[in-house]
Amino acid sequence: MKHMLTSAPRRCAGVVGLSALLLLGATPVQAQPAPKFPVASGQRTTAQQVASQGVPLSALAPNAPDEYTVRRGDTLWGISGLFLRSPWRWPELWGMNLADIRNPHLIYPGQRLFLERVGDRALLRARRGVDGAPTETVRVSPRNRVEMLGTGPLPTLDPRLIEPFLAEPLVVDDDTFQRAPRIVALADQSRVLVAKGDRAYARGPADAPLLKAAGLPTDFRVFRTATPLKDPVSGEILGYEGQYVGQAELARGESEAQQEVHAVRYQPARSPTAGELSPEPASTEPERTVMPVPATVDITRSKEEMRPGDRLLPEPPREFRSYVPHAPDSPLEARVVLVHGSSVRYAGQNQIVVINKGLRDGVEHGHVLTLLSAGARMVDKTDQARTRIQLPDERNGVAMVFRLFDRVAYALVMEISQPVQVGDKLVGPY
Repeated sequence: MKHMLTSAPRRCAGVVGLSALLLLGATPVQAQPAPKFPVASGQRTTAQQVASQGVPLSALAPNAPDEYTVRRGDTLWGISGLFLRSPWRWPELWGMNLADIRNPHLIYPGQRLFLERVGDRALLRARRGVDGAPTETVRVSPRNRVEMLGTGPLPTLDPRLIEPFLAEPLVVDDDTFQRAPRIVALADQSRVLVAKGDRAYARGPADAPLLKAAGLPTDFRVFRTATPLKDPVSGEILGYEGQYVGQAELARGESEAQQEVHAVRYQPARSPTAGELSPEPASTEPERTVMPVPATVDITRSKEEMRPGDRLLPEPPREFRSYVPHAPDSPLEARVVLVHGSSVRYAGQNQIVVINKGLRDGVEHGHVLTLLSAGARMVDKTDQARTRIQLPDERNGVAMVFRLFDRVAYALVMEISQPVQVGDKLVGPY
């Protein structure tokens, strides 16, 4: 988190952002505009419907407060959970204050939310401004102070929980991973591992050498042996998840070096005594051979120490995404493929799971899914025939999708009653 010494007057609660940051004796710095997050048409329709009449009191959380002041560190999911039984139903919470907050993404620290109960309905309102902007200014005497930057709109989720998974895991097919450039040697031959600040050498496949040229990538992520992601139902390999170990920058591309080799050529000669052929030196002219020269890479970041054999894949563009919780438009059933964590078998709240559905199955960022615990198989001891029965699946919690690949997706466990494990089912929220 950045800090800056300012001499600007203190703004009132509910401020959209710092209008200016004045360095001592310096010119004002223009504030960055709020990000323009999209509002889905379905989300707006729901909000307009609810805005006209509110929501039933039965939809409110049991301990919904009469008013709440938004604080730094809050999330949209958390605030929604204060007022509604189902936090993922954010469009309804937005619709309850549609007249005051035109965009559900633009809620800021300092803004006050008021819950109004009228008959059997409830409405949530923000009494000041539009989109969190204050309508009055509080004038105070200028003074120097240290202010933490970052007074932008609240995120849907706590970014600390998912940021590593937005950049680190990468799911590819086996061929892509095997054809990726690989580290072949270290600059310091006395070492077997390298870390940030070290230099290493890498080579690509014969038909795609690692070159430094205009239009070609120069920043790479480094991955270790890929882990197969197997569908727990069909047993099919859905992809391979690379183990992220760090990042590297290409300093020099691959090339070739010619080397002279002095070889002695022999020619057959007839032996004067036995009349047989015997080799006889003919010449010692040098021959030229071509040897590949690996590319040079500098390690710029290391999560783990790297070694020969680790693979390099191009750094993808940084993606900034707003996650709007919503239900799938059509029925969806998925299974947990992998629980993230070192030697972790079960997942709890705020942990990451991989599911066996992705882009090609219609999964979207922000999809909310209900986690189900599989019912036990048992013998009906009340039946003389001792019939084996399958107990019903039971609701266990809620997860939200935040990263997508073609055949798999990453989801954050938002609420949970019992630990989640591989094979557990996920369906549309209820």
